[in-house]
Amino acid sequence: MLEQLMGLIKDHSQDAIVNNPAIPNEHNNDAMQTILGAITSGMQQQAQNGQGGMAGLAGLLGGQSGTSSGGLMSNPIVAGIAQQAISGLMTKFGLGNGAATGIVSQVLPNVMGSMISKTNDPQDSSFNMSDIMGVMSDGKVDMNDIMNIAGKFMGNGGQQQAGGGLGSLLGGFFDGK
Repeated sequence: MLEQLMGLIKDHSQDAIVNNPAIPNEHNNDAMQTILGAITSGMQQQAQNGQGGMAGLAGLLGGQSGTSSGGLMSNPIVAGIAQQAISGLMTKFGLGNGAATGIVSQVLPNVMGSMISKTNDPQDSSFNMSDIMGVMSDGKVDMNDIMNIAGKFMGNGGQQQAGGGLGSLLGGFFDGK
């Protein structure tokens, strides 16, 4: 998954990083690695202990924030990732806040939008929800996580509906409802 994510970053970094005189060519890959690190760290933090935990991450990857730049950047998970990336670029490359913010605002929403689109495209197997969730949670997915994720996609905010029980909840989750 990390190789595919790095591929997306490279695809969307031509103008913001490669053609940017503020990032010397010999540091282009390091700048891309900084963004990769911010994405994986931010998603892991969300999966492991963030507000909404796994359900919040599943909502993001499921496209609930959309794939447009504005919609994604207003998502608190993506905003946190952006702050990590901006801070990393400023620290590693001595960039000012404006320059680092410019790079991140050009690269991050496009990368996240592509990842979300690929995750939700049944014809594209390069990203899938179960692999991403497993990697981001270090394999520590329990029944509460499954119920919260299922509830989020079924529109009940993670709360079990009266009468249906766990079987109905999980049945709806696996039937794609």
